[in-house]
Amino acid sequence: MALTVLSCGSRNEDIPVYLDKTKDIEARVQDALSRMTTEEKVAILHAQSKFSSAGVPRLGIPEVWCTDGPHGIRPEVLWDEWDQAGWTNDSCTAFPALSCLAATWDREMSLLYGRCIGEEARYRKKDVLLGPGVNICRTPLNGRNFEYMGEDPYLAGEMVVPYVKGVQENNVAACVKHFAVNNQETLRTGTNSNVDDRTLYEIYLPAFKAAVQKGGAWAIMGSYNLYNGQFNCHNKKLLQDILKGEWGFDGVVVSDWGGARDDDEAAAYGLDMEYGTWTNGLTGAASDGYSNYHLARPYLERLRDGRAGEEGLNDKASRVLRLIFRTNMNAETKWGRFTCPEHYQAARDIAAAGTVLLKNEGALPLRVPQGGKIAVIGENAVKKMVVGGGSSNLKTRYEINPLEALEEAFAGKAGVVWERGYVGDISTSYNLVDTGQDLSDDRSPETLIADAVAVARDADCVIFIGGLNKSSGQDNEGTDRKSLEMPYAQQDVIEALAAVTPKLIVVNISGSPVSMPWAGKADAIVQGWYGGTESGHALVDVLTGAVNPSGKLPFTIPCSLEDIPLKTARQYPGIREEGKQYMQEYYDEGVFIGYRWYDTKGPGPQFAFGHGLSYTTFEIAPVKASGRDFAVKVTNTGEREGAEVVQMYIAPAECPVERPAKELKGFEKVRLAPGESRTVHFKVSDEDLAYFDADKHCWVAYKGDYQVLVGVSSDDVRASFPLSLSKTVEI
Repeated sequence: MALTVLSCGSRNEDIPVYLDKTKDIEARVQDALSRMTTEEKVAILHAQSKFSSAGVPRLGIPEVWCTDGPHGIRPEVLWDEWDQAGWTNDSCTAFPALSCLAATWDREMSLLYGRCIGEEARYRKKDVLLGPGVNICRTPLNGRNFEYMGEDPYLAGEMVVPYVKGVQENNVAACVKHFAVNNQETLRTGTNSNVDDRTLYEIYLPAFKAAVQKGGAWAIMGSYNLYNGQFNCHNKKLLQDILKGEWGFDGVVVSDWGGARDDDEAAAYGLDMEYGTWTNGLTGAASDGYSNYHLARPYLERLRDGRAGEEGLNDKASRVLRLIFRTNMNAETKWGRFTCPEHYQAARDIAAAGTVLLKNEGALPLRVPQGGKIAVIGENAVKKMVVGGGSSNLKTRYEINPLEALEEAFAGKAGVVWERGYVGDISTSYNLVDTGQDLSDDRSPETLIADAVAVARDADCVIFIGGLNKSSGQDNEGTDRKSLEMPYAQQDVIEALAAVTPKLIVVNISGSPVSMPWAGKADAIVQGWYGGTESGHALVDVLTGAVNPSGKLPFTIPCSLEDIPLKTARQYPGIREEGKQYMQEYYDEGVFIGYRWYDTKGPGPQFAFGHGLSYTTFEIAPVKASGRDFAVKVTNTGEREGAEVVQMYIAPAECPVERPAKELKGFEKVRLAPGESRTVHFKVSDEDLAYFDADKHCWVAYKGDYQVLVGVSSDDVRASFPLSLSKTVEI
């Protein structure tokens, strides 16, 4: 079909539909599809570089450009390599890790996050943001927990929706990852996840479903692992039956980089856009490799000889075109913003809102006499954390560390003295992005501790800032942790400091739980995170009381690794079985992970899911119950403005299957002035009462007596209401 040549005098009806912005997207998709050759349709399905795929130059349809990651816009990379290209105008705003965002328990913060990072992606002319991640924290050892939104599917689902909407307001597709049951980094490309349907639907799918059906996500990324013996980037049950079938997903399925593994399955089972094939996510591919991708020449050959059909090709190409018309060729042009004061402030506000005060015996907020001394101990007080961690590696215009922020906050008021205390990771570079720091230190562990104790001995307060980092074996893509303990013998440092100071504040910086056997010796414990560009300012805002802490744990912190629900090698990291090519990982714990385990079967945790203190106090009192509507009154009984997260859990009725003691089904964050009260309302649906019946393949709310529990953490219930269901309901 010949194209109409446009001129200044062209009438609207002369404009091809795929260019006509007055037409709806589906009309534009079908028009463009009708004009494309088979070869052009195949060409838009696979990469042409490390992060882009081809458009249709003949028709004026642009390329698609993707970018990592969920916490900031990755620096530009070389065409075929992971290393940065050396541009001077690609230093982004680094936002907090998603574990921090989840800890805000604040949907408005999530929307702000999505809008800001979407603006940065659009300014950099990116069409697909490879994030957010919503895989569930099944084991605290998972190296990518910091990129995800905690252990609870309801919390993750509620937090992902506004993030997706905020990103996509900017004509940038949110690519929600990694679909699905991808919960470890150990042998991530060669492990088969064996999960029963009830566990799959109750725990590991709900956040993805929320992103698709409530958030309207335009893209989903498959995961590296296998599920039921089939790789997840072309998994029939996950992609065809559930995602595109049951959920009606109309967007694109994007492979993880190197996640596509088979010509026939890539063509047949739901994959739409293929990237990174013949790489493991860490190494490069030859420039001539793109034509050999599974959805390139091999797919074209299958179309020509009849092994693949035109209907499947048109479905894939239509999805990619729909993506393009939603993003780069959207009728409403967006320009975005980049590294602006508003984004820096948003990063600071989110990081502070997610900071969790775990314990406080009067040590916080900081009060230091004029001319006093603050001893700051720990490598994480100075180590820049934006660089590293895998695909979340960023090049940021600046990064404020905690020591810098403390020195700024107490300038002219008190002296701030730093000692390292331990040597952890001295690396400062990843993919040729370098922090410029020199972290080398040749002192022995004994000398480091002695020097820290000497500084701490006469200080008015001691702040230890340690935890994990984003190096191999810590919070890092491609590796899992080996232990739940703080690495680098940090416990020895904390014990030594506790012996010489009457006021010890411990700040743990991590994206995953760490055990805290020293907790009884600390006067205050703060769970910090990888806070991005403004991480130091955000942390010190909370330490000084400029911000009243309101963060809540998005995961449980167990006392020890022996307490977690994964007890056997077949559960984690998996086992080798005779006759099976891949490692086999069995989800034998079923739905009993996180607080579902600790509240039902396991020992009590160090700090419970949903826990977090404030510098003020709150009272929660039941008000009324009317049918399925429940109300509680929240009052700020302290002397400072603050925010409380009111959490609603459902305790189940007796039913044919074993269920957790309670499950989160609602939450609201309420900000109150001293003495102010507000009533929080919760409405319970049949879905809130239901479990997934695998035999019937539907949700079932079983008749009986339930309890609606309202509190401030999974182990701190302040009000309860009875609720009875007179008959069983199938949903």
